[in-house]
Amino acid sequence: MTRPRTLPRPKAAPRAARPRTPGTRAPLALGVPALLAIAFLLMPLCGILARTTWGDIGDHLTSPGVTEALRLSLLVSFWALGLSLLLGVPLAWLLARVSFPGKVLVRSLVLLPMVLPPTVGGVALLLGFGRRGLLGPWLEDAFGLTLPFHTSGAVVAATFVAMPFLVISLEGTLAGLRPRYEETAASLGASPVRVFCTVTLPLVAPGLAAGAALTWARALGEFGATITFAGNLPGTTQTLPLEVYLLLQDSPEAATSVSLLLLVIAMAVLVALRGRWTGSTADRAARTRSVRLADTTDAAPDTTGLTAPDAAPQPAPGPAADAAPPAPESRWPLRAEVTGFTELTLDAGPGTTLAVVGPNGAGKTTLLRALLGLTPRAHAALRLGDTDVSALPPHRRGVAWVPQDGALFPHLSALTNTAYGLRAHGTPRAEARRTAQQWLNRLGVGHLAHRKPAQLSGGQAQRIALARALAARPRLLLLDEPLAALDQTTRAHVRHTLRRHLAGFGGVCLIVTHDPVEAVSLADRVLVLDGGRALQDAPPAEVTRHPRSPWVARMLGRNAWPGTATADGLGLDGGGQLIAADPLPDGTQALAIIAPEAVSVHLDRPAGSPRNVWPGTVREITSVGSRLRILVTSPKAPDLVAEVTPQAALDLGLADGAAVWTSVKATEVTLVGL
Repeated sequence: MTRPRTLPRPKAAPRAARPRTPGTRAPLALGVPALLAIAFLLMPLCGILARTTWGDIGDHLTSPGVTEALRLSLLVSFWALGLSLLLGVPLAWLLARVSFPGKVLVRSLVLLPMVLPPTVGGVALLLGFGRRGLLGPWLEDAFGLTLPFHTSGAVVAATFVAMPFLVISLEGTLAGLRPRYEETAASLGASPVRVFCTVTLPLVAPGLAAGAALTWARALGEFGATITFAGNLPGTTQTLPLEVYLLLQDSPEAATSVSLLLLVIAMAVLVALRGRWTGSTADRAARTRSVRLADTTDAAPDTTGLTAPDAAPQPAPGPAADAAPPAPESRWPLRAEVTGFTELTLDAGPGTTLAVVGPNGAGKTTLLRALLGLTPRAHAALRLGDTDVSALPPHRRGVAWVPQDGALFPHLSALTNTAYGLRAHGTPRAEARRTAQQWLNRLGVGHLAHRKPAQLSGGQAQRIALARALAARPRLLLLDEPLAALDQTTRAHVRHTLRRHLAGFGGVCLIVTHDPVEAVSLADRVLVLDGGRALQDAPPAEVTRHPRSPWVARMLGRNAWPGTATADGLGLDGGGQLIAADPLPDGTQALAIIAPEAVSVHLDRPAGSPRNVWPGTVREITSVGSRLRILVTSPKAPDLVAEVTPQAALDLGLADGAAVWTSVKATEVTLVGL
């Protein structure tokens, strides 16, 4: 194998030769106060370092009182961390993901210990959990638990003060996490608890670790609330900060040494975090994308077909790579009544593929999410086979979803991603991995089983996402623009693979797409949506010949003019008359469809048979394959697209701004009633 050649890293220019970027030099009015702020923060630390008696520091830190206080501090801080994780993680998830009345008040309560004076916090704890507090007598009578002047009281005080650091850090990370990962996991059959444990927590692990580290460090250094609520009892509640307070009175040198220890611990935590508590989800995502782009350059072999236009995707080694898709074990017809923003009825037999098309905002994604049970904008009364799944949660519906970007779980390999749905349904690990490998082999990406998503190209990731959905054995398969992010060559290869494997699918597949080639080549029917309503539901050939939506007609490359039928043809909505050979009954709302190749372009007004003639101006020329498309605007008619050969454009001298005449024969106009 030929190793990629590593280019030599360019030498850095001397500092004096580097051009200074404008604006990078701090203004004097800001630089001086900033330096003063740094000096203000640094001076106390320098004071500790300057006053530390380095020769006696070992004796100070190993004295019985200090070691006992350190042991107690570690015990209290780790217990406080455990309580914070137990209570703070669910609270952070609630604040980040659930809307409920009083949410602002709850978040204020979380932040309150961070701004409350510690001694006031201790008084509040005493009045809440003390022997004469609101809850203290009940705790003592029911459990014999007395918190004040006890180690458990020190734990409660440290938790009260430190837990907000965990909640705030984790809430920010959860809020920045894309919900599509969790929604996709639910569509694969994972319960909410399983989704939280296997998808949410691993993805927010950096933020959770940062919050946990800050929480532990804050609990380790807690003083005011502890001494007010739990007292200062040696061996019971006298933690290291309290020991420092006492040493200041009798042995200032020892207090300085212990303070230095706490300072080193706190600084080590902050340096190790490197700013992660500020919420770096977006930065990590950017780094992941960079790694993905870098790795796909040298990844070998690449099965996405990026090498040559006619190159076929190379299958993985082994006989399973060329195996035909398995015969469906069950047949699952679809019946759905969708209400809300999107209102329509779906009825499809098993093995049917529907392409859902329409302009942005037409309700396509809302339809998919309604079938998944993931949106309040629309509700689907959904029946799959003989089972009514309308009232079931997403993970029990048997509806698998492949988002536009695939939403592969970044912390799992391609193999474990593909096996995720099987494991969620209770399949043993070995069997799930074996089945997942078979599906990866069928889609030609079996050799990528142990790669993470960041190491995959777009085409590879899409195939693995499709394998993951099919391996889960869904009753209904939803694909939201699965090929939109791919280049043309890769799209053709993945489309071929998708068509081959949908042939063996026993349920119904809905594909949202803006590509007419996908709609025609993959679908048995095309469902046209606009404004949440179905305008057309017909085979692709019928939609191609008689589109009932201007958007679909333009997507197919046709000119589409709406209007009202007249005796001679169509009265256009913007004014003007279009003559058609086969008019509709008067007053019918209709759409005139004109193929670009049926439009003739002239330098002078044409004479002869054309009955539809307009003057116009060339506004745009684009290349489509071996022909050119000319956009002509006219005050007498709507914008019109004509298709000519490059030689004809040269002979006519067509250019942007050129004055021309266009003509369309009446026999070339097709009227479709709306």
